[in-house]
Amino acid sequence: MPFPPGGGTDAVARIVAQRLSSLWHQPVIVENRGGAQGNIGTAQTAKASPDGLTLLLAHQGVFTVNPFLYPDIGFDPIKDFQPVSRLTQQAFVLVANPSLPIKSLKDLEQLARTKPGALTFGSSASGPQLAVEMFKVVTNTNLIHVGYKGAGPAVVDVLAGHIDLMVANPASVAQHVKAGKLNAIVLFGTDPIAVLPNVVSANEAGYTELADIVEWYGIAVPVGTPTRVIDQINHDVNLVLNEESVRKKIQELGLNPAPTTTAIFAQQIQRDNQRWGAFIKNANIKAEQ
Repeated sequence: MPFPPGGGTDAVARIVAQRLSSLWHQPVIVENRGGAQGNIGTAQTAKASPDGLTLLLAHQGVFTVNPFLYPDIGFDPIKDFQPVSRLTQQAFVLVANPSLPIKSLKDLEQLARTKPGALTFGSSASGPQLAVEMFKVVTNTNLIHVGYKGAGPAVVDVLAGHIDLMVANPASVAQHVKAGKLNAIVLFGTDPIAVLPNVVSANEAGYTELADIVEWYGIAVPVGTPTRVIDQINHDVNLVLNEESVRKKIQELGLNPAPTTTAIFAQQIQRDNQRWGAFIKNANIKAEQ
């Protein structure tokens, strides 16, 4: 689990691990190794023995964005890992501290024009960060990014007003939106989120270029893991994700269970690599050193 406790990835990992422990009759331990936008834990997992005993919580940003931002991340998501199964797929949500005088994406664009370089936004992974980077390109505005090791610390800072905005998976912020402690501005995606039913999508807000920026979580294993082991894990994970009790727990977090075949998950990783690699290159986006 290449992120610290407290975020959406961690919550999903623990829900699935608990159920797999029962199914497999052996403990499935979630080991958090956060840092470097998910690169540290992912790189460590790439070196694990390919015996099916070490699974990676594969994150969309780590697998399809980081390779194009950092010169040496310590792993190749295509060559060093074999996809097993997708776990969830959902839109990112942009939230703001209530002190920020905005209610919509159009409000944010106008405010960013009046205060160039003054507004700050946080994220704990490169995927959600790119949602705002794309917004900046589309609107020709300038917002300052603040990076975090995990969603939990970023949420604390946006709640306290240390940063103005945050892009996250709904699991990290939905409870604070419901409590009125954060304002949900927009969903960067097309699928609705049950726990945020009244939040407009980017497409509804008139920003069609930002309408399909989805985040996914999945499971991957080190390359060389036997096919029969991968197939068995895929079968069992999908079995768990289709259980009503598990689906309900994940949906209550604000995430959408999305089990699939190994082949379809691999195709999605390849497709997202091509999409985000082209965007990062064309926009000349670079990681800060």
